[in-house]
Amino acid sequence: MSLVRLNIKGISYSQTQNGAYALILSEEDGERKLPIVIGAFEAQSIAIALENEIRPPRPLTHDLFKTFADRFGIVVKQVIIHKLVDGVFYSSIIAERGADEEILDARTSDAIALALRFNAPIFTYKDILNQAGIHLQTTPVNHDDSEQQDGAIAKLLDQDTEELEQKRHNYAKHTLKELKELLSQAITQEDYETAARLRDELSKRNK
Repeated sequence: MSLVRLNIKGISYSQTQNGAYALILSEEDGERKLPIVIGAFEAQSIAIALENEIRPPRPLTHDLFKTFADRFGIVVKQVIIHKLVDGVFYSSIIAERGADEEILDARTSDAIALALRFNAPIFTYKDILNQAGIHLQTTPVNHDDSEQQDGAIAKLLDQDTEELEQKRHNYAKHTLKELKELLSQAITQEDYETAARLRDELSKRNK
């Protein structure tokens, strides 16, 4: 399968849904954009990496990983968004240490935050871009185009937030025992985002 290089165009914030962000990636030799919904922490980390003049008083998690990797001679060579399942993007980090190369599974938001810190290229496969890529004007030529672009991103963010709220509503129907079983399953399957939401629901019940 052919790889397509992606560049980061920016981060969009939903004006209607609190805490919803979309990372906008664009194909290097084309007009399609790949919007990926990310969390607030990841959005902040990526934004800080994009703005070289911003220096947090203490290192963020991704900054710590970069320092750790530098200390032990580990280099992130590239990031590949390799799979899309039920609206969730899966990524791999290609890292090297000397002559050894490792492929590490990672959340796409974390992988991109690290790619920025290592100046590593970001790729995806053509079939993923064909499936999830959308056409957005890079520079809107008029007000109507600007509203259309904002509307397309807002729709994506609203849909994702609506699904999240639906999951939270469904969790409220479960007993404590069921929630703990679901949490165990999520951790076993390495679905840490679901695990975090389940922990939130358990914490609410324990207050």
